[in-house]
Amino acid sequence: MKLTILGGGGFRVPLVYGALLTDRAEGRVTEVVLHDLDDGRLQAVARVLSEQAAAVPDAPTVTATTDLDEALRGADFVFSAIRVGGLEGRANDERVALAEGVLGQETVGAGGIAYGLRTVPVAEDIARRVARLAPDAWVINFTNPAGLVTEAMSRHLGDRVIGICDSPVGLGRRIARVLGANPRDAWIDYVGLNHLGWVRGLRVDGRDELPRLLADPDLLGSFEEGKLFGVDWLRSLGAIPNEYLHYYYFNREAVRAYQQADKTRGAFLADQQARFYEEMRDPGAAALTTWDRTRAEREATYMAENRESAGAGERDADDLSGGYEKVALALMRAIARDERTTLILNVRNQNTLSVLDGDAVIEVPCLVDANGAHPVAVAPLPDHATGLVCAVKAVEREVLAAAASGSRTTAVKAFALHPLVDSVNVARRLVEGYTSVHPGLAYLK
Repeated sequence: MKLTILGGGGFRVPLVYGALLTDRAEGRVTEVVLHDLDDGRLQAVARVLSEQAAAVPDAPTVTATTDLDEALRGADFVFSAIRVGGLEGRANDERVALAEGVLGQETVGAGGIAYGLRTVPVAEDIARRVARLAPDAWVINFTNPAGLVTEAMSRHLGDRVIGICDSPVGLGRRIARVLGANPRDAWIDYVGLNHLGWVRGLRVDGRDELPRLLADPDLLGSFEEGKLFGVDWLRSLGAIPNEYLHYYYFNREAVRAYQQADKTRGAFLADQQARFYEEMRDPGAAALTTWDRTRAEREATYMAENRESAGAGERDADDLSGGYEKVALALMRAIARDERTTLILNVRNQNTLSVLDGDAVIEVPCLVDANGAHPVAVAPLPDHATGLVCAVKAVEREVLAAAASGSRTTAVKAFALHPLVDSVNVARRLVEGYTSVHPGLAYLK
């Protein structure tokens, strides 16, 4: 089975390959093709993968190419993990937004819109190529903003593109752990959009254990989201929000923390990864050791500004191991081997949430089998959540419309309508700022 990884020179690719090495069942991946526009990054990551596979018999073969069509042709699965504009683009997204006093995070608010505007045209081109060169392939989308990009690709691939994110999985795991339950035995009632969802229940043996958590302030305040949002706010909501909702519920505090930080997250990662790839230019460097050290630092500093503004302290050790690669492989296994499972995924709505149309990509539990991912029916969202979901989905639709038309006016509308951008004038200045620093937005006229 051939797996193509787009963005194959990306820093987190060894997580995916490492997970593949532990997958010894029949029907597993035998060939991995890495594609990236930067050959130097490709070779650096290929070195890490080579060291990972050194002691593993029958490890999947790895090839690297900068030719996209060659990479896609004949693929059974495609993992799309591209970053249009690189980490320098992410840092610019943050800088332009923070200068206007609004959030520049890569998936939320102004930063997410800017990232989406330059990513959607590239993602749609990839989708068209997949449809032509590998029509039977399944595309698993890692690329952020994951829900928006998955929806863009679904217009060309239908339900054969599925978006993934490790945030809901990590959240469900933390809740189950604090309740003393095995996450594998728990049904997580989670619904929303990517980076905009809520756990409303966690059922073990048919019993919803979430009320017990909400009723116990000590338990509720003992894990990441309890520390981040505060016990009182979680009890007011009657649900546990995805960590990214901290940017909405505590927006002013988050913006202030990012403005006061020595570096934005994008700038930090750009510097950190530049050092890694520079070290990999030394043929004597221990590739896997260097990568693992860099990864540990990356995970430990995740959402550091939010945790600092909330007084949440350091991340728990159990939350430093990543997870999105495990979701991707579980999804791939379920489809390839018809091993039925349940995963929280980004898929087309169909009839799941009545407030959105059938083509809107949402993030919900899905039953997965050889025919793909099928969203499970969920109860309606409460009004406060419905308002946010509908507002942000409307913004995503304006981003898709701007990408399709090249309309600068529509791009301004996308920014202006976002709940975290509170001024049409700010929206206009954001578009001016972003088009001045991103060559990938030159299409907006």
